[in-house]
Amino acid sequence: MPTTKDPGLQGAKAAPPPKGPDIQVGDTAPPFDAVDQDGKRHRLSDYLGKTVVLYFYPKDDTPGCTQEACDFKAFYPKLKKKGAVIFGVSADSAKSHLAFKKKHGLPFSLLADEDKKICKAYGVWGEKSLYGRKFMGIVRSTFVIGEGGKITRMQRKVSVAGHVKALLDGA
Repeated sequence: MPTTKDPGLQGAKAAPPPKGPDIQVGDTAPPFDAVDQDGKRHRLSDYLGKTVVLYFYPKDDTPGCTQEACDFKAFYPKLKKKGAVIFGVSADSAKSHLAFKKKHGLPFSLLADEDKKICKAYGVWGEKSLYGRKFMGIVRSTFVIGEGGKITRMQRKVSVAGHVKALLDGA
């Protein structure tokens, strides 16, 4: 995946962040403001100066989403050592996230995006297909946001197997 140096936001007026699927590496990350499984509010602006890994997944406690979360859990010490803050994001409720986090012992926060504002801002809410049936849902994707608030890496339509290791190897 492409990567860029993160020059920060010194001196320049920040352009409004792009919305939806047009987001590219190097763009200013769309801001987010959401509560986690414990009701704690998180804003992207709270994490300027840190690397943020924002991964979007379809649904708590489904096989693929559980595997992805457990992979992030397994690699969490290495990601944390690199200075990364990890957030999982889905349209599930904070209550659902709390049960999912407790059941699997996840060491990072899960953000509730019930109104899908974050998903739409990052362009991960879209048409999906399962057994020929089309429906709207979260397209599994991951964004790495650098210390200055710019997207330094992104992966769309992620395959669960090997995803987190590939992210770490390329980070």
